[in-house]
Amino acid sequence: MYLDERKIKILKAIIKDYILTGEPVGSRTISKKYELGVSSATIRNEMSDLEDWGFIIQPHTSAGRIPSDKGYRLYVDKLMEYETIEDKGLKLFERILEQKINQIDELMKEVAKLLSSFTNYTSMVSSPHIKKTKLKHLQLIPLDTRSVMLIIVTDANIVTNNVIRMDIPADYDTLNVLSNMLNESLKGLTIEEINLPLIQKLKVKMGIYGEIVSSILDAIDHTIQMKDTPEIYLSGTMNILNFPEFEDLVKAKQLFHTLEEKELLASLLAKVTTDGIKVTIGEENEIDEMKHCSIVTASYDIDGKTVGTIGVIGPTRMEYSKAVSVLSYISKNLDKLLRKIADG
Repeated sequence: MYLDERKIKILKAIIKDYILTGEPVGSRTISKKYELGVSSATIRNEMSDLEDWGFIIQPHTSAGRIPSDKGYRLYVDKLMEYETIEDKGLKLFERILEQKINQIDELMKEVAKLLSSFTNYTSMVSSPHIKKTKLKHLQLIPLDTRSVMLIIVTDANIVTNNVIRMDIPADYDTLNVLSNMLNESLKGLTIEEINLPLIQKLKVKMGIYGEIVSSILDAIDHTIQMKDTPEIYLSGTMNILNFPEFEDLVKAKQLFHTLEEKELLASLLAKVTTDGIKVTIGEENEIDEMKHCSIVTASYDIDGKTVGTIGVIGPTRMEYSKAVSVLSYISKNLDKLLRKIADG
């Protein structure tokens, strides 16, 4: 199987036209619109080869052809031309998010809204995974003689708090000393590095404070485990209904139900562990209800370490170039913003 330049041009024309119109593409349409310099009959013969090789398929009710998942995959991997981000609205992205810099939940919600707005697809955004972030500050605040508020702040501005019931009473000065000692030992470590073996070593290291700090360290471990699953923010869920592919209400309902399963989406996004853009097309999706969809995702980082994922879901007839360009732009700017938060 060899795709020469003419076959490639014809395949690109079919994909571009089908993405634009949603209608099966015939040889006469390509001949008229794309000026390939060959006759409709020649284009028809080339389309026959592309169909035999699995890059295009013929819907039962049409004489035209549409791209297959295999055709889209070749297009995304080898043939697609990336768009340049020039939309003035998207250029305001940084300014909008700057206003949310101290509210990580609001920041992620805003990212989800911007993604769905600029792509017209359903967006999903995972909050920074707390285990991948670094401890920025820890504070112990006495509530009464045996109750203490433990506050943990990470470099992504994730703030967690937990009320600890102490076995041994501790006054303000003692808790302040412990806060300083724990910050000195733990600051700069990723949360996943603050594991049980390290906690056991710290209990020994704390000497005379060992018994008091035992409850605190156990609470730190408990807080980390409780926050193991990141939050998932969705926006533009109803955008799905704008596409004829989802006019089948049964199919649409199945997808809506899947989007309500936040743990499933968290697991899906957690699999994006490398830098760059990942495009999953149709049958490549592991989730049955998404096998008629395409998902484009991008990771975002703090200090070069992946801490979360952003993405969009749409039909396989997706404007891949636009989706990839928008996600790449937003993820890179989110990296910069989170770096600023971490340095602050």
